[in-house]
Amino acid sequence: MIKLNLPERADGKLTILCLGAHSDDIEIGCGGTILELLNRYPNSVIHWVVFSAIGVRGEEARKAAGLFAGSRIVNGPILKEFQDGFMPFVGADMKNVMEELKRIISPDLVFTHYRDDAHQDHQIISDLTWNTFRDHLVLEYEIPKYDGDLGHPNGFVALSNEICQKKVSYLMDAFGSQRSKRWFEESTFMALMRLRGMECNSPSGHAEAFYLRKVTL
Repeated sequence: MIKLNLPERADGKLTILCLGAHSDDIEIGCGGTILELLNRYPNSVIHWVVFSAIGVRGEEARKAAGLFAGSRIVNGPILKEFQDGFMPFVGADMKNVMEELKRIISPDLVFTHYRDDAHQDHQIISDLTWNTFRDHLVLEYEIPKYDGDLGHPNGFVALSNEICQKKVSYLMDAFGSQRSKRWFEESTFMALMRLRGMECNSPSGHAEAFYLRKVTL
């Protein structure tokens, strides 16, 4: 188990890349950590990329990105319109998006999907992330869902109760189209953060968890 304690930086700046297959993935998977990082590194810049953000889901993605990261987002958010559920069949087009990102940025930190997530779109985003950003610190986040595919994370970011409440409030505010789903509830998101907080003995009792496949100490 690794507790992620990022070093203090005099300039208060990180370059962060957030990658999500669908409109609410980044916010669910690492929204609290983004809020925490922006508190600790107030001069950070974020590149925020959602691969399937169509119609109302695009509007929601834009609103959520503004709530979580606001003016720290540069050149975006970048909202693509790949069809939900069909991403493995357009892998070359998605790879081109990744290669363009690599051409313009070299992030200190990359957030992407957990490789063993059961959703096919999440899997290909994770694979392409590692294929493209091989020399970067990559944290794979988790998404709770009906598949029951939560794993055994080895990295944790402790979150204050205030940040947890802010994360959940932003989720419920931004993603109105998802509130009819039985799993999209405040209690679901708080429960997962509470469980991960218990596992890493977070002072507040809450945390977000990540999967680290490669770390240079």
